[in-house]
Amino acid sequence: MTASCLGVGRAALVAMMMAGAALAPFVAAGPARAQMLSGFAQAVAETAAAEPALAAFYAARGHAPLWTTAEAASRRAAFFAALDQADANGLPVARYRAEELRARFAAIETERERGQLDAAMSLAYLAWARDISSGALEPKKIDAGIVREIRRPDPQALLNGLLASPAPARFLRDLAPKSPRYAALVKARLDLQAEIATGGWGPEVAAKRLGPGDSGPGVIALRDRLIRMGYLRRSVSATYDGDLHRAVQTYQLDQGIKADGVAGEGTLARINRTPEERMKSILVALERLRWMNGLDLGKRHIWVNLPDFTARIVDDGKMSFETVTVVGMNQGDRRTPEFSDVMEMMVINPSWSVPRSITVKEYLPMMQRNPGAAGHIQLVDSRGRAVARESVNFAAYNARNFPFAMRQPPSNGNALGLVKFLFPNPYNIYLHDTPSKSLFQKDVRAFSHGCIRVGRPFDLAYALLAAQEADPEGYFKSVLKTGAETTVKLRDPVPVHLVYFTAFPNAQGRIEYRDDVYGRDAALFAALDKAGVALAPLTN
Repeated sequence: MTASCLGVGRAALVAMMMAGAALAPFVAAGPARAQMLSGFAQAVAETAAAEPALAAFYAARGHAPLWTTAEAASRRAAFFAALDQADANGLPVARYRAEELRARFAAIETERERGQLDAAMSLAYLAWARDISSGALEPKKIDAGIVREIRRPDPQALLNGLLASPAPARFLRDLAPKSPRYAALVKARLDLQAEIATGGWGPEVAAKRLGPGDSGPGVIALRDRLIRMGYLRRSVSATYDGDLHRAVQTYQLDQGIKADGVAGEGTLARINRTPEERMKSILVALERLRWMNGLDLGKRHIWVNLPDFTARIVDDGKMSFETVTVVGMNQGDRRTPEFSDVMEMMVINPSWSVPRSITVKEYLPMMQRNPGAAGHIQLVDSRGRAVARESVNFAAYNARNFPFAMRQPPSNGNALGLVKFLFPNPYNIYLHDTPSKSLFQKDVRAFSHGCIRVGRPFDLAYALLAAQEADPEGYFKSVLKTGAETTVKLRDPVPVHLVYFTAFPNAQGRIEYRDDVYGRDAALFAALDKAGVALAPLTN
């Protein structure tokens, strides 16, 4: 049945709907009306069948429309406005088919088409709502080291929530992450898009090293690039003066590298990166924050950013403690995974139970060559009893059938140092002290087997114990002095978040960048790109 058969032209019918008039009242009563409604309902049911939750939602409402009536005008407008911001949020715009849906509203001729469009709008809404609230990708399918549990929204809750909301624009806006980090990254995306549109940050700096007192074309290129990046006020100086020195220092701080104010090879390599390269980090960071949306970080929590090589305690949104870290090396299963858990205890004077993989892959071959190798580590049987090395024929075993475990007793030379911090998890990851202090002096600190070594472990212990001990330092040292392995439970367990952000806002509002030490961002951006996320604004 066409609109003309109903006695009203297509343009008039669409105009009435879009202006706020419901379609159904313009159909005659009796069999014709029943036929019309049946056509609408059947089209809704057929189209909604692609998503079981949506089919159930419509069925529960007698297939009543959600988008194509007069009453839905504000809901419809709010959703299209939200779709107009999908690109700013770094979402795959084409996935939601906004322009096609708009065009279909202007071309409706039959009730069947209206039913198909109503359900199509709902499918687009569910796709967008899922993406904006919890991410457009399934990270575990892209990198096995991203084991974060993602809280996907319930489709029925999304549909019923929107239906019941008296302020649909606010309801849709609240689906996105509300953290200041997310808002700052959206702004950074828009700023970078503007830079890309105007040609970027200018010519690359063609130099290997620039420092105070230097002058010439290289200094001019460096000056102009830092001006475009917002690190330096406009000037015409061709000399590497104090202002330029300070600007380079600030830039280095924002890159997490040694801030000596000299533009060496590493600094210049970063300065020469394009806005497009930086945009990739921003887009992946937005996606990672969506994965964490709805997660209660905790009034007090520990934030461990792997590529930043830092661990921080955050209290009421403000950093109260910071330390450098060493994370897993960029090899196979030694890369530190990303997940959230809860720190429940610390162990003072810990022993080290050597992971099975290290025992059979590293120590067993050593002991096969020399039974006395790694003699500072005990060999223990299945009942935890120490076994004399000379009683074992190591050549008789391999990685599959080696029946012993290995354990290093508490000591100053213990691989875990003098304290470890436990948040029990399936990946056997924890924070700990280390006797290998020199590694904390390096810019890139990916050297461990996966656990996180802490540069200021005692201070971290004091900060955590302060919530339950009047003299946290005195208490810790008294336990440490005993030399005995002692477990101290935290009265108030603290959430721990192991995250991977190569782009994040700092307290001054600038975006800091870090290197993609594990290559995870590159893989995630490739997936976002494949899904349709664009570096630059989409144009018609």
